[in-house]
Amino acid sequence: MHFISLSSFLAKGPTWLLAIWSATGAFITYFSMYAFRKPFTVAKYENLELLWMDYKVILLFSQVGGYALSKFIGIKVISEMPSNRRAISIIGLVAVAHVALLPYAFAPLWLKPIFLFMNGLPLGMVFGCVFAFLEGRRTTEFLAAGLCASFIMASGVVKSVGLDLMTSYDVSQFWMPFTTGLLFWLPLALGVWMLVQIPPPDEKDIEARTERVPIDSHDRWTFFQRNAFGIIILVGIYVLLTIFRSIRDDYAAEIWAGFGFEKPAIFATSETYVAIVTVSICALITAIRPNLPAFLIGLFTVFVGFAFAMGTTVTYWNQTTWTETSALLFMVLIGIGLYVPYMLFHTTIYERLIAFLRTKANIGYLLYLADFAGYVTTIIMLILFKALSSDRIDFVGLLFWLAILISPISMVGCCAVAIYFIKKGRLHNERENSPNASMHP
Repeated sequence: MHFISLSSFLAKGPTWLLAIWSATGAFITYFSMYAFRKPFTVAKYENLELLWMDYKVILLFSQVGGYALSKFIGIKVISEMPSNRRAISIIGLVAVAHVALLPYAFAPLWLKPIFLFMNGLPLGMVFGCVFAFLEGRRTTEFLAAGLCASFIMASGVVKSVGLDLMTSYDVSQFWMPFTTGLLFWLPLALGVWMLVQIPPPDEKDIEARTERVPIDSHDRWTFFQRNAFGIIILVGIYVLLTIFRSIRDDYAAEIWAGFGFEKPAIFATSETYVAIVTVSICALITAIRPNLPAFLIGLFTVFVGFAFAMGTTVTYWNQTTWTETSALLFMVLIGIGLYVPYMLFHTTIYERLIAFLRTKANIGYLLYLADFAGYVTTIIMLILFKALSSDRIDFVGLLFWLAILISPISMVGCCAVAIYFIKKGRLHNERENSPNASMHP
């Protein structure tokens, strides 16, 4: 009897089946990873200080520091990683992060930040390992949208789980992160197994999106030099998005408390609505076949997302009394304005840029370059918060001001990038159509 492997079956089966399988595997894997990263942020650590600083700021600084260093390491590791090391790397990285949460639970206050740094250090490379299974396909936007939905929804869900463990099961705020992680090992294993079954991109995928291969330092530098202006502006926009997202995400408990509401389920509720709308918008770009138009439409949608975030903020600017409904609506709307651009960088912008340029590169390099810059800036911002503010920070007001300041700058950046790559596209077409085109390398 002849048995067909699951990978071969998926390769020969309908495209929609492979797409659903791949998106589901990526979603489950990265959703589960968040249970080892984000639950600690739902605790408030009230009345705790270390070195005359708010203890939660120190904890966030420590984990983001590890995460930022992980992104820097990932520029090389992820862009050079061969396909046969992705799955074991995911399991190993998460295992190291989970082990670090055990001493975090019982170590003295002055040692806990060190273990949280060790928790963040491996987790920053998980996204690149997962995304490498999905890039370079005709359905990459759809697959990546499913992956990105995981970190939108997971952030709220794992916080709800963590808060419920503390309020309903009397788990301490320091044991809660390790306990939450225990609940997610089985789905993590399932997700990684599903990823391993995904066949590599076929010939049609390669023709449409170019072949994605590991790249060394010379390849990375060559790619950057050829597209420096566009890459720098894109990274700048992504840095602003990372700051915006970090405040809304890491201080969600404080923001909701500022509205006057502290219910475990409210985190998951708001992020589920955001994920549904955001994924639906981003997945639509899959239907656009030509790469440059898809890239430009993606940039335009990023522009609209920032405009939406700014418009939402202006609408609620004078709101002084919040009901649960109005607070939920604001958080959902500002979340859509934030996450549509953030997700498009992961689903469309970098994917179609590489496909349009038809050059030797992979998304891992661009994502980790931008992520490293974003998280380093976030660390600097946390330091400034503490240096410039001796009083308790109003995180609701901070969220408003971030939307007002970041949105117009990013909108101008989108226009500059579009003009730059439109010119590159024209030059590329001129070379392709030139009688001496065969002479160009």
